[in-house]
Amino acid sequence: MPPAVVLVTGVSRWLGGALAAELAADPSIARVIGVDTVPPSQEMLRRLGRTEFVRADIRNPLIGKVITAASVDTVVHMNISSTPAGSGGRGPMKELNVIGTMQLLAACQRAPSVRRFVLKSTSAVYGASSRDPAVFTEAMQARAVPSGGFAKDSLDIEGYVRAFARRRPDVDVAVLRFTNFIGPRIDSLLTGFFRMPVVPTALGYDARVQLLHEDDALAVLTRATTGDFLGTVNVGGRGTLLLSQAIRRLGRFEVPIPSPALSSVGRFSRRFGFVDYSPEQMRFLNFGRVVDTTVLREDFGYTPRYTTEAALADYARTVPPVLSPKLVDSVAGRVRSILERAGDTASAVGDRLRPAPPTPGLRAVRDA
Repeated sequence: MPPAVVLVTGVSRWLGGALAAELAADPSIARVIGVDTVPPSQEMLRRLGRTEFVRADIRNPLIGKVITAASVDTVVHMNISSTPAGSGGRGPMKELNVIGTMQLLAACQRAPSVRRFVLKSTSAVYGASSRDPAVFTEAMQARAVPSGGFAKDSLDIEGYVRAFARRRPDVDVAVLRFTNFIGPRIDSLLTGFFRMPVVPTALGYDARVQLLHEDDALAVLTRATTGDFLGTVNVGGRGTLLLSQAIRRLGRFEVPIPSPALSSVGRFSRRFGFVDYSPEQMRFLNFGRVVDTTVLREDFGYTPRYTTEAALADYARTVPPVLSPKLVDSVAGRVRSILERAGDTASAVGDRLRPAPPTPGLRAVRDA
């Protein structure tokens, strides 16, 4: 049975607005209510169609009045910030993500009309570390639990949603763990990273990247809102690319930097607003992350139209290359050659400085 009244949070962003517009175009849905703290752009307002925009803050208990007065039966929670810069700092970001979700869930718990809750979550809840498995299934947990930032907020939010589901067993709950978004229209952390003409990466690392096209993300959100899927599902495109491959295919120049220096680059980038690097995002760019999508295809019933490679190619149409592919390969080869020579020199110096092995029969003692 299709929903009658749908409330979508975060409607002023591209994906939230696109979902609201898609739902508003469905004649079987009586009302679509879009909520955000800032009004949508004029272009987005035109696209929203018959969506009713309400300027409200989910951190305020008044959100409960909106849900109750409209007899909302389906709530899609998308107003979760992934960057401190976009929220005014880490403090306001955490308040919006965690406190805002708690207030929204409290409002849903008090509203008897609510029958379905959909959460736009992220695969970042699995973390990123050298101990990660080849692929994460929905039953797995992070090997290195995120200690802060967007990933930690998302872990907390999923915990609150599970607690809500226990208190309101009559409400159907769907949690969608998306991989990184990419596409010609969506503005995500990764698209900002790939737009840089010179892309700094961690020396000695080449992360595996799994992408999801914006059209597939919209299709999954629409199906989750109007369908009957329950539980948690990983959402990502088929296949993976190495970070270095993605950078070359976009005509960008990769500059491998030692990890300590890369941290300084991240702080500089955040300060001046180039790209909002955070420690967790830098770990992702080091180790990558890949999720298993069997549940998406077999239980949820959706197979993404775009593979990771095809999604990147569609995004590449809107990003003019800074360097030709031949020049990128040539410069990258020179950089690798210089780094290899530097590594050989460091190894030779290390051999000279390495202490002699202990005399047989004596026990080596090392200061603590």
